[in-house]
Amino acid sequence: MLTRISLVHLLAAGALLAAAPGDPDPKTLDRKVLFGYQGWFNCAGDGAPENHWRSWARGVPAPETLTVDMYPDLSEFAPGELCAVPGMTIAGKPAYLYSAWNPKVVARHFQWMKDYGLDGVLMQRFVTTIARKRASGDVVLKNVLAAAAATGRVVAIEYDVTGSNLATFVDVMKEDWKYLVDELKITAHPGYLHHNGKPVLSIWGPGLHEDRHVPHDPAVAHQMIDWFRAGAPPAYRVTYMGGTPSRWRTLTNDARPDPGWSDAYRRMDVVQPWTAGRYRDAAGVDRWKDDMIVPDLALAAKNKQIYMPVIFPGFSWNNLKREAPKNAIPRHRGEFLWRQAYNAKVSGATVLKIAMFDEVNESTAMFKIAARRQDAPDQGYWLTLDADGAALPSDWYLRLAGEITRMFHGEIPPDPKLPAKPGPPWNQPARR
Repeated sequence: MLTRISLVHLLAAGALLAAAPGDPDPKTLDRKVLFGYQGWFNCAGDGAPENHWRSWARGVPAPETLTVDMYPDLSEFAPGELCAVPGMTIAGKPAYLYSAWNPKVVARHFQWMKDYGLDGVLMQRFVTTIARKRASGDVVLKNVLAAAAATGRVVAIEYDVTGSNLATFVDVMKEDWKYLVDELKITAHPGYLHHNGKPVLSIWGPGLHEDRHVPHDPAVAHQMIDWFRAGAPPAYRVTYMGGTPSRWRTLTNDARPDPGWSDAYRRMDVVQPWTAGRYRDAAGVDRWKDDMIVPDLALAAKNKQIYMPVIFPGFSWNNLKREAPKNAIPRHRGEFLWRQAYNAKVSGATVLKIAMFDEVNESTAMFKIAARRQDAPDQGYWLTLDADGAALPSDWYLRLAGEITRMFHGEIPPDPKLPAKPGPPWNQPARR
């Protein structure tokens, strides 16, 4: 676990690295492409107080307990950095998984971001687990902050209200944000993302039309947004990013229908609609552009807001929900992802979120993934990158993300055709 002194030293060192040429500018959200980063994976024996296989499985990983469909490519990690999985093998040799409790694991993830020219992350912070994380020293968050500082990547907090207590969730977030600012000095981090002179803070989930997404009353959302934007003491005021329903503009389908929610969304500085699973193929991607992105952008511009589309590479959660189909939304070797990014860019979006960097549970992960079925454990179902009949390297989606980032940075023009040989090294020089 990082001590407070060592964390400060790492942040100070990161301040020098953050200024390196080519690193993303943490002072502005403009032209950023950000990933969601879960960091919720633990192993038994990793040093965490829970001492179990969190998020990989229900109990010890086995074919019948797995809750992930994708297997990360761990070939660059030393065995001592990983956790051997009892009873699982790859080609007869021990299979491993990782824990985000280990700073070397998180450091490697952020080094990949740097290597592939990616801007950084929205660090997921579930309101329901704040007390547990803080009681155990907020180790994973500190790992992320240290890794972001060391690699010059940007980072911002994204609270997720899913399953939160309706009566207390706002107070919990307010108190925790004060703790992050005052105790962890998070907004003084060299890579903490700011915009218009204020730290960016995302709150994901309000307005989604499910009981587990709070609040249910838009008046509560109004008060919450107003406090974070302008009502809090100056040190805690933020540029407010809202993780909203995909249908935030029309108040239909996944959005609560109360007209008061339109005013809540209008109060946000940045609107980030959740789209994972809302379309399933190229035709659906194009319809979404015409029916949703273009009019959404027009409304956001009218409201003087930043509009941040969310794109995703594919979707599958058969191990998490056994009744669900395998490979439910195929990736089609990146065609599905690329089309979403291209459509967002040509529609006029200036920023983008990719869901997610490390989400192997729902198979939206963008980091290095087992490329072939023989690269994943022999036991159980695994969705590997060859599922759609393509022979792809394990870093294919990091490469595509690098090209998408270059497109949003204005370094390469938008092109509807998937790059045949995405970098790095980049096969087309950046425009200056």
